[in-house]
Order: sequence, then C-alpha cells, then structure tokens
Amino acid sequence: MESGDNMVMKTDKFPLPSFQIESQSVRRPIWQVIMVAAIAAGVQFGWALQLSLLTPYVQLLGIPHAWSSFVWLCGPVSGLVVQPVVGYYSDRCTSRFGRRRPFIFGGAIFVAVAVFLIGFAADIGVASGDNTGKETKPRAVATFVVGFWILDVANNMLQGPCRALLADLAGSDSARIRTGNSLFAFFMAVGNVLGYAAGSYGDLYKFLPFTKTEACDVYCANLKTCFFISIALLMTITFLALITVSEDVYKKEEHNEKTRSCAVFLDMFGALKQLSRPMWILLLVTCLNWIAWFPFFLFDTDWMGKEVYGGEPGDKMYNLGVRAGAMGLLLNSVVLGMTSLLLEAMARGFGGAKRVWGVVNIILAVLLAMTVLVTKYAEHHRRFQTVDGVKTPMKPSAAVIGGALSVFAGLGIPLSVTFSVPFALASSFSNDSEVGQGLSLGVLNMAIVIPQMFVSVLAGPWDALFGGGNLPAFVIGSIAAAISGLLAFTILPSPPPDFALDKVSGAMH
Repeated sequence: MESGDNMVMKTDKFPLPSFQIESQSVRRPIWQVIMVAAIAAGVQFGWALQLSLLTPYVQLLGIPHAWSSFVWLCGPVSGLVVQPVVGYYSDRCTSRFGRRRPFIFGGAIFVAVAVFLIGFAADIGVASGDNTGKETKPRAVATFVVGFWILDVANNMLQGPCRALLADLAGSDSARIRTGNSLFAFFMAVGNVLGYAAGSYGDLYKFLPFTKTEACDVYCANLKTCFFISIALLMTITFLALITVSEDVYKKEEHNEKTRSCAVFLDMFGALKQLSRPMWILLLVTCLNWIAWFPFFLFDTDWMGKEVYGGEPGDKMYNLGVRAGAMGLLLNSVVLGMTSLLLEAMARGFGGAKRVWGVVNIILAVLLAMTVLVTKYAEHHRRFQTVDGVKTPMKPSAAVIGGALSVFAGLGIPLSVTFSVPFALASSFSNDSEVGQGLSLGVLNMAIVIPQMFVSVLAGPWDALFGGGNLPAFVIGSIAAAISGLLAFTILPSPPPDFALDKVSGAMH
C-alpha cells in the first residue's frame, strides 16, 4: 500500500478512486470514540424490542409460525445491498460535515419513520379496512413489513458508518480499533438492557394511555410505547455525537471526478478482487457464526413461550413465556456488557482475538445444544390444570425457568465477541486488502446477511417438518457454531500488528 497525502488504490480492471485529506489522520481522544460508540445504545434499544417481541407480534397479526421467519427475510435482503452501498459512498463522501456523519444522521431519521410504522401497524391496518375479528390482518402485516424493511435499511445506514467512523477515529491503531468495537458492543448491551427491560414490563402503556386502541390491545400498546421511547433515545444520543465529534473533510482528486452510473457495483466487484486471503477466511467464519446465531435471534422468546412454558401464541401461558424470554434477553445483555469491557484483556490472555472467537464459538455451540435438554426437561416435568373442562399447562418449575434463563445469560459471552471481534478483524485486515473501511465493513455485512437470508427462508419450513417447534433450527445453529469455532482456531490468521501512527497518512487505511 502506498503512503503519503494521496493514495491510489488499484484493482486489475476497476481503479478505486483516491482521496485527499485536508489534515493528517491521527488518533482521536477516547471520549470521541465513546460518543460515537454510544449511538449503538439507541440503535440496539429498538432492535431489542424486535428480537424479543416482534416474532410473537407478527403471529398475533395472523402470520403462522412456519411463515413468520419469512417476514425477517426483508431485512437481510435490504442489508445485502444497503451496507456495501452505504459503505462505498461513505468512503467517498466529500460533504463539509464529513464522510460518515451525513449517513448517520439520515439513518437516524429513517429509524424514526420505520419505528412509527411498526408501532402503529395494527391501527393503520384497521383504519384501512382490516377486520379486528379476523385472525389474519393483511393490511397491518403489510404496514409492518414496510416498516421493518425501512428499519433494516436505516440500521445499515447507521451501524456501518458508525463502525467505520470508529476506525477513522482510531488513526489506524488496531488496539484502539478493538477498543472502539468493544465499546460499541458494550453500548449495544446497554441498549439491549433498556429495551428488554421495557419489553418485559407489562404496564408500560399506562405512561402513554393513548397507545391502547380498539385495534391495539395491551400487548400492542406496550410495544408502541417502547418504540416511542426508542425514538427519543436514539435521536438524543445521535444528536449529541454528531455535534461533539467532528470529521476531517476529504476531497476526490480531479482526475477521478468523472462518475459512472454503475460505479458502486463496479468498485464493489473490484474491492472483492482486492480482498486478502485473511479477509476471505474471516467472511467464511462470520457466515457460519451467523447461521448459528440467527435461529435463536428469530425464535428465542417464541421458544420460551412454546417449548419452555407450553403455551400457544395468544394464550396466557405463551405471553408469560415471552415476557420471561424478554427477561432472559435482559440477563443476556448484562453479561454481554460486562464481557465487552473485558475483551481486550481476554484477547491478551488467550493469545489473540481469533482464539477468543474460537473459544466462544464452542461455548455458543454447547449452549444452543442445551436448549434441547431444557426443552425435554420442561416437557417431562410439565404440570397441567383443568379449568372449565379445558386442560391447560401450568407455569414451569423454578428449575426449568432457571435452566432456560441460564442459557440466555450464558449466550451473552459469545454474543459480545460476535458484536466486536469480526468487525475489528475486518478493519485490521482491510489495511492489507487496500479497501476502504466503509466498503470493507459493507463486505463483512454480506457475510452476516446472506446467512440470515438462508435461515429466514429455511428455518420455518425446517421446523414445521419436525412438528413446528424451534429445536431443529437451534440444532443446526449448534453445529454451525462448532464448525465456525474450529475454523477460527485452525485457518483464521491473526490480525496484523499495530501500525506506527507517525507512519500512517492518507484518507483510506
């Protein structure tokens, strides 16, 4: 890689445009890294609500379990395109406000729009003709899907540039890059804790009583209230970060000013050709890792409601299980946050970030396999009562609930690594592959969303093939996690050593 104030990145066929920096890129104070990383708390608050409450919510709108995973397919599809495109243009943005901040601001606005649509999906559906007496509410489902699609696009507009900005602020110090991504994971945990705490509180709607309507029952009103809080939190944090952290201004060289209508796709193809072998291996390990994670993200609270509590969507026991699952996710986030603060020490203790990733992927495999043991134990010890001639399950024993919550909490350890180490490795490996931070992280996102598409398409029908439960998808996830861990140990290279700050210059590292 060339160094100096101007740096030209080349591919065999598609020259990637160079940039000129007005001031030398240097490592920024840690408080600026913290301010940018804190945006993750606002983003993750909304995601926590989705992961804990929305799969049960879409089933209440009339979508059966076997098809509910298809609703989540729209997110990965949009992410497959949006993250690389946003990364590409954020690497090349010459706005006077900086390269990353315009996209972060735009993403926050779109999140607010999307959250409004999701929260008011039932009301919009009834207002446009849905029958509240019918099981399926097609207009409400359509509104929800549109809002969910916009939300995923917006989150990609936010998270990709945020992580790229963290790398920019690190000044190519790979230790600072790891610290920035660890802080990002920590604030994701903070957002999760707040989101899951809000989702587990059954009377939150009473603070905003107008949220409960004829179309929107108590469960729906609680979700809607949570989303109002989500918008306020995200906007506040994003605004503070954008006004306190400045960016250097980058300018394209004059001979690169000519644009092409399909430049983004040509340059993305060129960037893929420039990826180093370590980056390709990282993409493979990441892909398997997310095949492991996504079934649990989709069906964690549904698993609590059905397999652990023995309920069915809409009944009392199922709702109690979903609420207990939200509490489990809260515990998961507490463990995630504590582990995130220890990642740098863990990396030193295990002899490198890749070894930490390998260890926690094995832990992930074991914990996903334990869902089978917890389910079988719950079924064996399930108690029933008869009310008005109807046999219904009783609340599980403390041992069953404790076992399930232990799985949730334990998964916080590998999740903290999943939210930080792959992104830190991608930022480090991109130094060798001569690809900008934004585009490099966009390519990494492809290794995240493609598995999500795979799981979204197959998880529902796969579970239905084995009786409609969640365990078959969890077992596949356990196997994928074990393979991912073994590959991280054996073939994933260690990241390059830290670069000397006084030798690093240029806009793209």
